[in-house]
Amino acid sequence: MRFQDKVCLVTGATSGIGRAAAVQLGREGGIVVALGRNAAEGREVVQEIKAAGGQAMFIRTDVGKDAQLQNAVAKTLAKLQRIDVLINDAAMMTFEPILKLDPKEWDQLMNVNLRALFRLCQLCLPHMKGGTIVTVSSVHAHQTTPNVVSYAASKGAMEAFVRGLSLEIPYTQARINAVAPGAVDTPMLWSNPNVKSGKEKITGQVGKPEELAAAICFLASSEANFINGSTLAVDGGRLAAL
Repeated sequence: MRFQDKVCLVTGATSGIGRAAAVQLGREGGIVVALGRNAAEGREVVQEIKAAGGQAMFIRTDVGKDAQLQNAVAKTLAKLQRIDVLINDAAMMTFEPILKLDPKEWDQLMNVNLRALFRLCQLCLPHMKGGTIVTVSSVHAHQTTPNVVSYAASKGAMEAFVRGLSLEIPYTQARINAVAPGAVDTPMLWSNPNVKSGKEKITGQVGKPEELAAAICFLASSEANFINGSTLAVDGGRLAAL
């Protein structure tokens, strides 16, 4: 049990990759604190983890709102006294050319995709000792398509944040890494209007959320103690084909 009795805070835990990661952490002994906006889906995740013998709680949280982030971390610490693992998965995309993109949409996306990671690190790291942080980036940080510039920019900045923060925090306090998924069978993929219209072709392998969860849990575990400040592409070879 790689996460036995470790307190694991997971954003975006109600669907897709975040949900799969939360369930895997719970199966491996973690005490999962699942964050998400949908209370019904949050209850489902908690029930799934508990049905498999794990421990879990749900805190309704919009990671784009700072007060709600603070509330989630405060509630976690009040109940469990510490945070050992932080998985940052919550994300959003926009699908407008930059010249037409409303600045408010840009700001909202950056709040959810990038600022939330920054704030969660600020809020969680003082309570970590030998902890791990894994954030979910994207192949769009490296190769992208038209009309998703804001998303690609947020993920590129995320990977730079990971590299820089790994140099600022002591190794004994926490390690931080990222995974960069390719096409994964999640609602975000199939609701993408570029995919629906055929502008973005999904060729080759489509990953399962559980396959990304396996990589996330590896980086969060002691098996990855010598990995810090890195981004692991988990994309079925998609970057190599672009």
